[in-house]
Amino acid sequence: MKINADFSIAVMAGDGVGQELMPSCLDILDKVAKKTGGFSLSLKEAPAGAAIYLDSGNAYPEASKEIARNADAILLGAMGLPHVRYDDGTEITPQLDLRFDLDLYAGVRPVRAVPGVPLPLSDPRAQAMDFVLIRESTEGLFASHGKGTVENDSIATDTLVITRKVCEKLFDFSFKLAQQRKGEGSKGDLICVDKANIFSSYAFFRKIFNEKATGFDDISTRCAYVDAMAMNMLRCPWDFDVMVMENMFGDILSDLGAGLMGGLGFAPSADIGAHHGVFQPCHGSAPDIAGEGVVNPTAMILSAAMMLDWLGEKHDVPAAGQGGALLRKAVDEAFGAGDLITIELGGKARMKDVFDAVSAQI
Repeated sequence: MKINADFSIAVMAGDGVGQELMPSCLDILDKVAKKTGGFSLSLKEAPAGAAIYLDSGNAYPEASKEIARNADAILLGAMGLPHVRYDDGTEITPQLDLRFDLDLYAGVRPVRAVPGVPLPLSDPRAQAMDFVLIRESTEGLFASHGKGTVENDSIATDTLVITRKVCEKLFDFSFKLAQQRKGEGSKGDLICVDKANIFSSYAFFRKIFNEKATGFDDISTRCAYVDAMAMNMLRCPWDFDVMVMENMFGDILSDLGAGLMGGLGFAPSADIGAHHGVFQPCHGSAPDIAGEGVVNPTAMILSAAMMLDWLGEKHDVPAAGQGGALLRKAVDEAFGAGDLITIELGGKARMKDVFDAVSAQI
């Protein structure tokens, strides 16, 4: 166990609202570090994104890659602009390059009701919603990123890829997270989400999941088809603990989970590998509201809390984990009274109002 630690953080503000969110998020992290004690953060800017691409023709410069590779963690705001695209029509997405480059195979998407935040489901049980969606982040249908083909303007093809090597790492990660959550009072339940009744690739995915399950007798397991899971996430989201799925299914269901929480402004995320972690809000760069000071920063703040949790666990620095818990508690207390309502939910709280309210609780 380390009593004091100085963590190197690669800071990628990115595009659009990412540029707005990052400075205040870093201020709050500094306040948490000083309040908690036992760790500090050394920040190094690593420019990447659509705006960098417009200036230089390279969305993810080699210098930024080197900073990311050498950092203890990467904190990312948002990347991409809808009007900035490659020749094949796809958007500039350095965040995907990060996942592939650093082998960040486990996309972690918590879905938790924040006290005081209005939810789309009127059932009071929705207030107890607290589950984690784990999205494989390096293959699946996304393995075709930049490799799809269009033949004679008549046939387009993208290939879905599932490998045993990645699945085994992904499922080990998922079972261990379920065990950790069980130790903290959760159900100890893991669901494999697939479409194994139709596609051989998903049947293979399920087969490996079932093989791995034999080594985790303390965790209850089941499998579900993705369409049924989408329905049941709306019907009874309070019933779930941890679920794991292929990349594209995770991309879709994680946004459904964000909707259940009140919107993308409340949805944090992490992309985790054996040696690296990237932490960012689930939302995009939102250029339509960039610069107006109205973006909801909660997802950015909660992503920073996830970063502290991960750093504390990976490097055996309890103070960092305590900092993550303090940050989450500050968010809950800032919203808990029910009078801090963000603009996308019909309230008047702007970006600065939320940052100030969370900072005051710290």
